[in-house]
Amino acid sequence: MPETHAPPISHDLRGVLASGGLRAVFQPIVDLRHGTVVGYEALARGPVGSALERPDQLFAAAAADCAVVELDWACRGAALAAAADADLDATTLFVNVEPEALGTRCPDAIAPLWETAAQRGDVVLELTERALTARPAELLREVQRLRDAGWGIALDDIGADTRSLALLPLVAPDVVKLDLRLIQQQPTREVAAIVNAVRAHRERTGSHVVAEGIETEAHRGIALAMGATLGQGWLFGRPEPLPDAADRSTDAPIRLKSLARIVPPTRLPGTTPFEVVRRHRQVERASKRLLLAMSQQLEDQAEALGHDVVIISAFQTAERFTPATRRRYAHLAERAALVGALGVGLSNEAVPGLRGAQILPDDQLAGEWSVAVVGHHFAGALVARDLGDTGAEDDRRFDFAVTYDRELVVHAAATLVRRLAPVD
Repeated sequence: MPETHAPPISHDLRGVLASGGLRAVFQPIVDLRHGTVVGYEALARGPVGSALERPDQLFAAAAADCAVVELDWACRGAALAAAADADLDATTLFVNVEPEALGTRCPDAIAPLWETAAQRGDVVLELTERALTARPAELLREVQRLRDAGWGIALDDIGADTRSLALLPLVAPDVVKLDLRLIQQQPTREVAAIVNAVRAHRERTGSHVVAEGIETEAHRGIALAMGATLGQGWLFGRPEPLPDAADRSTDAPIRLKSLARIVPPTRLPGTTPFEVVRRHRQVERASKRLLLAMSQQLEDQAEALGHDVVIISAFQTAERFTPATRRRYAHLAERAALVGALGVGLSNEAVPGLRGAQILPDDQLAGEWSVAVVGHHFAGALVARDLGDTGAEDDRRFDFAVTYDRELVVHAAATLVRRLAPVD
């Protein structure tokens, strides 16, 4: 008998996409104290019994076939269609979004479902930590666009990669989802650091915290102790088709308005760090000699904070990113979650691990020198505007302001993060 070979999985994937063979199953998200179902997370599945039934197999095949974006939208469509069929209008729906698909155009076939879901105002899009450090500029822009369109934002798997914690203040998600290992493994100092960072974020913003992987009553107790208000896991239900509306809880559901912040994140005016801060803080005048020492002190603070920190700076021109500065930022890039440097003529990776962006000579930012540091429990920024002196370098004068107000620092840093080039 001649040897037979199974068809390539990528061919199977194309068949699943063409035939609409994707399914959505749903896992309940509950109020940890009262057990009330407050929402469902939609999870993708391929045809039952096939090689692509599991989501990891589905997306591995899509990655091999350069079809992740197409598959992601198809999964979203399957989830929204199933939710509509089950009359899920009274319950919050959580839908996953792959990082590669952020900002891509909704396919025409899914557009009606997508637009209707946005109008409902109780759908939360889950972004993973993989989207944060790889393409932070695109992520921040897309998060703002999605919020403006009516979507809630959740960050998933927080704690799986500690670097994702550093960008929590910049994204300001409505919902934070703790990675299941935080609940299921033995407590360590690393776990405590993650939990303290998330609790601080919740206290400052009012965002909700969901603990994943709750399988026992002991896990529920741990989740509550870690500051979670909501949870999901096998203790509350496994992923399965949605129950009929008549079989679902009749308790008053918690809708997105209470799952998310009722007041959206503040938008401060200004497109550069100096423009953001000067409206709220006294502007002083000093020479470069003094400001250099102040900026280096902030860089030292960033180094002391360790891995879970963002430091991002604007240097005006590449010439002012001196060899000594390169050495400092190369060292910081080995430690911090995200280190950025911008300037006219500065390459996108001036030193290994550094994230950069070139700016044009006529850009307003080219006349500014700024350093912003954002950590879980510290935030500080020095912002300065060049007065155009032509004398000795160290005697050049700047108008400047310093702030340790977290909201101001985060907004100042975000004006720079939105300019960073993506990782190839």
